[in-house]
Amino acid sequence: MRKVEVLPFDPVWIHRFESEAAVLRRLLGENCIAIHHIGSTAVPDLAAKPIIDLLPVVRDLEEVDRLIGAFESIGYKAKGENGLPGRRYFQKGGDDRTHHVHIYEAGSPEIRRHLVFRDYLRTHPDEAEAYGRLKTDLASKFPYDIGSYISGKEKFVAALESKALLMTEREDIRGPELY
Repeated sequence: MRKVEVLPFDPVWIHRFESEAAVLRRLLGENCIAIHHIGSTAVPDLAAKPIIDLLPVVRDLEEVDRLIGAFESIGYKAKGENGLPGRRYFQKGGDDRTHHVHIYEAGSPEIRRHLVFRDYLRTHPDEAEAYGRLKTDLASKFPYDIGSYISGKEKFVAALESKALLMTEREDIRGPELY
């Protein structure tokens, strides 16, 4: 059974992202346009589960489907769309998960959603701190119940995501390239 563990921010997460992004760039080859660090480990000073989330942007999602064996050979488990149409999702580390990979084809609105949310937390430290406290409290309350941990965050995350998207629309910010 996997334990829900939320830790204080660790700068080593940035290095783990960079290292794994290099591996994924080689694997994806010319199909890879960019790889973004997303999720809580991408936000300085934010408490997080120590799992690195990577978001590769590719030219052709079908090319990714042909690489499932290659992903498995470097320790990933393919999870298909895993509930989000247009995504290819991979996990590494089994119950001691180390990485999540969320691959989208260029132009997917999900890319923008992830990047805007990450960037909002990076530029709103009070909101990031509140989010970190909520996650820490939920992990303490539900150490072996990932479903309750996730559902406990849903309203807070949805509200932050709405603020982030509204802010970018109001300020006419396109945000990071490659949406």
